[in-house]
Amino acid sequence: MCGILAAFGLTGTPEQNRRELLKLSKLLRHRGPDANFMYASAAGDACICHERLQIVDISDAGRQPFRLETPEGAIVWATNSEIYNHAQIREEHLAGVDLHSGSDSAVVGHLYRKYGCTDEMIGALDGIFACVVYNEATGEYSAFRDPIGICPMYWGRGDDGSVWFASEMKAIQDKCEALEVFPPGHVFRSSKGKLERWYNPRWLDMSRIPTKPACMATLKKALIRSVVKRLMSDAPLGMLLSGGLDSSLVASIAVRHLKESNNAYSKSERLNTFSIGLKGAPDLMAARKVANDLGTNHHEFHFTVEEGIDALRDLIWHIESFEQVRAAVPMYLLARKIKALGIKVVLSGEGADEIFGGYLYFHKAPSPEEMHRETVRKLSRLYLWDVLRANKAPFAWGLESRVPFLDKDFLEVAMGMDPAEKMIDMSFKPDGVHPKMEKYVLRKAFDDPECPYLPDSVLFRQKEQFSDGVGYDWVDGLKDYASKVVTDEMWARRMERFPTDPPRTREYYVLRSLFQEQFPSKAALLTVPRGLSVACSTPEAVSWDPEWKNLHEISGRAVGVHVASSEFDAKAQSKEIPIPKANGLVGRRHLAPSHPDVLSSASPAERVLGLSPA
Repeated sequence: MCGILAAFGLTGTPEQNRRELLKLSKLLRHRGPDANFMYASAAGDACICHERLQIVDISDAGRQPFRLETPEGAIVWATNSEIYNHAQIREEHLAGVDLHSGSDSAVVGHLYRKYGCTDEMIGALDGIFACVVYNEATGEYSAFRDPIGICPMYWGRGDDGSVWFASEMKAIQDKCEALEVFPPGHVFRSSKGKLERWYNPRWLDMSRIPTKPACMATLKKALIRSVVKRLMSDAPLGMLLSGGLDSSLVASIAVRHLKESNNAYSKSERLNTFSIGLKGAPDLMAARKVANDLGTNHHEFHFTVEEGIDALRDLIWHIESFEQVRAAVPMYLLARKIKALGIKVVLSGEGADEIFGGYLYFHKAPSPEEMHRETVRKLSRLYLWDVLRANKAPFAWGLESRVPFLDKDFLEVAMGMDPAEKMIDMSFKPDGVHPKMEKYVLRKAFDDPECPYLPDSVLFRQKEQFSDGVGYDWVDGLKDYASKVVTDEMWARRMERFPTDPPRTREYYVLRSLFQEQFPSKAALLTVPRGLSVACSTPEAVSWDPEWKNLHEISGRAVGVHVASSEFDAKAQSKEIPIPKANGLVGRRHLAPSHPDVLSSASPAERVLGLSPA
């Protein structure tokens, strides 16, 4: 994936427009540090910039924007994408066509030439994408985004009537009075002048409650296929490993596939896995166990509460939100270390909790019907939450993150089952051994005693939200810090400073302040989701428990069913779980990186608010 910036209907001179777009495109260079190129129409009214991260076909033949010459005129396109079925598209749709590139993104413009920008043309793409296509002959342009919104895209309108598209808001916020998040599963065609939905799966209609019984074998095969297709890369890849069910399953499937395949990469070295947390964090201990069992080349990193706080300003600049910050900070710090080791692509476990009702608040789901509606709500809004964080935090360092659970074919299977299969009942043990806990159907699909994917202690480990799993002290430390820097006087006047949706906690006061210093417009504020949330619920699900209506806490510990990971904490103290040795990397057990050029010499309070701690 990469970074794209495009503008159409520009009124300046060709040279003015070119200079302006090149300057703004530099704000996206962290997304594509390997190369950058630009297209400008002869009149200068259409410009497309691309910041490239070389993943598939790392030669110059993969440079973007692509240009396809036709008798009618050129077709120009740029994408932030990974098209996993590009080889199949070449065979089935573009047989005999010389694409002049092995890049997966090269198929987009050729499909456009053959079919036009139809829903069927976009639907033929199996992958993640945010694309812009320009037709020189007609002057028409189109933009479209993948089904769930894995690849970010914003769009807006300039004072001169120009229309802008960008991978990140920062590149267009000074040019557009009105800007919005470009919605996933949608397409904009200038010929029609309106947004339209191209992705319309049956499960998206909340009035249709599935009744199909769960098939463990089908579910298992669908996830395996999804993971395998995401191993497509000409650059080194690795796995984010929290030690929880989701990331551990992805890693286990990948390791098994690479061992069984003829992949040269799998024969030359072990798969790299990565984890981060405060010392003694639950996730670190669980990740060690999984890495040992899988035989991966595991890298463990530590961070401190102070390092996390010092990274807040830069982190918010990159994720362009004041939500998801607790989980984004450790991912941001980890991504830098991963990229420094030469890794360009990682797989992670986002999406499973939304699909299977994995968050602890789902224990309170009042009915299968409401369980299903909530999973649809969560998936429909994921592009504003976990997916945004999972993409932008790693891309701050030019690291691409792939999410197998959000594969559109896997979603058809997992969201097509009777939601009663996903209901939680800790008093019932369907197999006579394990209680029907969160994500039970997924756990049982990979519960193979003869050839286990994961040990029982991991396969049936309770959900830990990433911000909790990296260390409870991180969440508590951030809240304590906010209580010191936000004085009683500041808190009492919060509605004056934040008249639109004032923060409900002092932690959000700090995060909102950092956001508005860097993204001051009201339009930017409106790109951030709002509303009451308990343990990552949607606002609608807060009604499930009367006690939640006055509670605003995203930590899983806000729900009474949470059980601290005492088993892993105890093993951490006794060091029963060793860290696998990483080739060329030493001292991982006690490594606490200082991140000198991320952190400021100023105290956290001075850096964030320009004040001394109260």
